[in-house]
Amino acid sequence: IQDYHGIKPDAKHTSDMDASKITGNIDPAVPVHSTRIRVGRSIDGYGLSPGITKQQRIDVEKLMSSALSKLTGDLAGSYYPLTGMDEKVRQQLVDDHFLFVSGDRNLTVAGMERDWPEGRGIFHNAAKTFLLWVNEEDQMRIISMEKGGDVKGVFARLARGIKAVGDSVKAES
Repeated sequence: IQDYHGIKPDAKHTSDMDASKITGNIDPAVPVHSTRIRVGRSIDGYGLSPGITKQQRIDVEKLMSSALSKLTGDLAGSYYPLTGMDEKVRQQLVDDHFLFVSGDRNLTVAGMERDWPEGRGIFHNAAKTFLLWVNEEDQMRIISMEKGGDVKGVFARLARGIKAVGDSVKAES
């Protein structure tokens, strides 16, 4: 991995989520349909997707459902567990292109679809611009998106969302 990416053995991962450092943006005259930025996150102490146990997956979902219910402001929204999902809700999430489904050959081979759909769900805010998938590929897939090309705005929401979710998870733990 080090050779492939050209990094040294003592390299450290750095993360800079400061949206104020974004100095440019897409010209509003450019016909951009939408902008979406997504990241994967894991919670310390739980197995990663290929090795997570059924109970750990259920525990992650329970933790995330509770943590997400405490988001406020424009990040506040609703969590929808896949297990027992109402058909009307499921269809709306499909129509919105938000819902992930089983059947991805690569995920199946990697053991990431065990116990489907148990322990999995999706959250979105009221405006449907901030989403979080629970236990799809990652323990959390955090997504910020909106119509148009406001990359800085989408990134700023993502950064605020990541911090809010992290703070909420820590408060639950």
